[in-house]
Amino acid sequence: QVQLVESGGGLVQAGGSLRLSCAASGSIFSINTMAWYRQAPGKERELVATSTSGGSTNYADSVKGRFTISRDNAKNTMYLQMNSVKPEDAAVYLCNAAVKQKSYSPYRIYWGKGALVTVSS
Repeated sequence: QVQLVESGGGLVQAGGSLRLSCAASGSIFSINTMAWYRQAPGKERELVATSTSGGSTNYADSVKGRFTISRDNAKNTMYLQMNSVKPEDAAVYLCNAAVKQKSYSPYRIYWGKGALVTVSS
């Protein structure tokens, strides 16, 4: 069993900063790609940023230059530093991870339950 838990959400003023964390725990052999998604009310889930175990990162155009994804592989934890936050960034932010529980098992995708980010203008 693997659990992903997001933290760090809350209320932020437009133009401000916030840092989200996603901690993976449980029976983990290795983690490959980790990603942040977000979903605003009435909108489809949107990919925000991804990070591979090799260090490659990718961002949605809407957050490039403002958000930074990072991870601490030793702690099985991923972060999303959100700077210059805009009202349109308000959403529930969810993390997911491709996790291998044993050396011989395939990677399986796990999701967290989400962290709410509210932006005041």
